[in-house]
Amino acid sequence: MKLRKPKNIGKRQKKMSFFSYNFSPKNRKGTILMENLIFIILNLVFLSILILFLFSKMGGAAVLEERYAKQIALLLDSAKPGMTISLDMEDAIQKAEKEEWPADKVVTIEENVVTVKLREKGGYSYSYFNDMKTSPNFNLTNKKEYYFVIEEK
Repeated sequence: MKLRKPKNIGKRQKKMSFFSYNFSPKNRKGTILMENLIFIILNLVFLSILILFLFSKMGGAAVLEERYAKQIALLLDSAKPGMTISLDMEDAIQKAEKEEWPADKVVTIEENVVTVKLREKGGYSYSYFNDMKTSPNFNLTNKKEYYFVIEEK
């Protein structure tokens, strides 16, 4: 049995590079700069879209609904019978009027659950523990306040 000798043992073999890029400076100057520039531009576009989305949602109706529902529930939890609580809701009422929702239907309270609704689709409900009869009233003279009358059940 005779072993064969490979054909290219004595010849110099061309080495294969592990990387597909040729990193010699004379061939790659323009393409590295262009790749980095495109990467930076795409990152700036993505970050600007993200920031615009965050700013559009910060003052939105959903955030106001949640904030006022929790605030009213905490106020009603600490209330005593015979109290009248006045709450300035100017920004919420302006948002409701912009969404064409009636200002006197922004806050409703049923069975220890406060619901704040600033638009037709949506609303946020939050419950409280105080077992008192509470009635929300829209201040027609001031048009930016709600007042809550707390009575014994």
